[in-house]
Parts: sequence; C-alpha cells; structure tokens
Amino acid sequence: MTMQRIFKCLAVSLVFLSAAASFAGGEEPRPSLLFSYEVLNFDVHKIDPAKLSYEKRAVLTEAALKDELPEIVAALKLPADKIATLMMPGGYKLETNASLQSSFEIDDKTADVFAAALGYTFRQWSVLVTDFAPLGPGDTAYGVITFDHALSGPEADAFFKHAAAINPALGSGFTAFDEEMFFLNVTDAQGKPHSGVDDKTFLADLSRAAQSYTGSKVQMTGTGRADARFIENDWQSSPEGEDYAKRLGEALAQKLKGLRAGYDAKLKEGVAKN
Repeated sequence: MTMQRIFKCLAVSLVFLSAAASFAGGEEPRPSLLFSYEVLNFDVHKIDPAKLSYEKRAVLTEAALKDELPEIVAALKLPADKIATLMMPGGYKLETNASLQSSFEIDDKTADVFAAALGYTFRQWSVLVTDFAPLGPGDTAYGVITFDHALSGPEADAFFKHAAAINPALGSGFTAFDEEMFFLNVTDAQGKPHSGVDDKTFLADLSRAAQSYTGSKVQMTGTGRADARFIENDWQSSPEGEDYAKRLGEALAQKLKGLRAGYDAKLKEGVAKN
C-alpha cells in the first residue's frame, strides 16, 4: 500500500500513528503530515542552475538539513525527536533538486506555520503540505511511478522532463521516495488544479509517460487521493517574504529573519566554492 511505503521510508527512527488516531482527553486528531520543500531558490538566491550539479545541490541541502532545520524547529518549539526528515530528489517547474521531506504528527494550524517558517527561511516560492491518509475523500489526485531500483537525482530528472513533454502539466513538480515518484495534481482554494488539467487527464497522461519512457524500466503502479496544499510567498510582490510573515507573526518572523540572513550568506559562500 502506498501510504505504508511512504511512512516506512520516513520512519527510519520513528513509528508513526494513524492519521485518524485520537489523543486521550478528546483532542482532535493530529494527522501525520508530509512537508516537501527545497533550500535553494535559483531566482531569489540568484544562482545559475547550469553551474550547480545535482551532487553539489545535494551537499548544500544536506548542510541546511543539519544546521538550519534544527534551528527552525527550535524557534517554533516543536518536538525535534518527533520529526523525521529525509533528503530525496524533488522537482518543481522542470527543475530537479535535492529536496527535503519532513513528516510528523501536527495539527493543521501549526503545520501551516511550520511550512511558512521553512519557506521564509529558505526563500521558497512554496512548501507543499500533504496528508496521504485523509479522513475524507481527499482533494488531490496523485499517481505513482515506480522504477526497478532506487532513484538518483538525474534519473528522476530525466523522467520528469519526459513526462512534461507528454503533458506540460506534469512538469509542475514531483516528490520521490526510494524507487518511487509521486505526481500530485494539487488544487487551489477553489478546487481548481494548479496544473490546469483535470485529474483524469493528469493521471492518463502520467500513465502514457510511463509506457513511452525508454530511459529505465518504469511503470505506473498506483493512484490515490490525498489532502494537499501549498503554503506560498510571491517573492516578486513580497520580496521580504511578507506572505509567510503574516502566518508567522511579527516576533517569529523577526527571529527567523536573522537565521535567513545567516543562511543567505552561507549559501552564497557555498555556491562560490562550487
């Protein structure tokens, strides 16, 4: 089952409870949510992607995982020992990067603040928050592409670009775990897919992409529905991350602003070395 596979990957050091499990004392269920994000923004950080290989991007991402992510978690006073984070290939608008996937049990309101903190610190256009075991029918359709071996970044990128050639809607993004790539047809607040195509077309063309791909042995192994949403900031109209700051509140935004400045400087130095 897809959901079991996701949490098998994420639970390297943790055991996650069901998304429908309730806490003692009658509190509302706190689902295990997945946060998908990157730590590089080629536009805002002014990085030429052609000059930074996937391997070098992975080195920079791993450094942020070890250094800045714990500071973000501490600033929000979240339980660090309850959060599992993996570095995997991830895609956004036809660009494949080393991405981070964090998962833990959290209420939706706090989840949005955590996502905003990640996006604010790492200057991301958006952070994807996904519940792969929704209590309801799920607002987002997804398809799973499975390779016969664990994916490398370049392999994921090759299929990503092939899928986008079949239908540009498939070039919006993907999330990878081990040998699997997840393509989600995320919707906006009005229920309209960001991709611009309906679920049926999205999944049918993803299947076509798998069937026509010749780079490696792949197949479309499943589909499903999740609850997914983007927490976003438009860095053109809000160059200081104001959209995220509204969710964070003034005190937390100021605290993270210092962390962001330090990260910007470290990233600039790291890119220059490469």
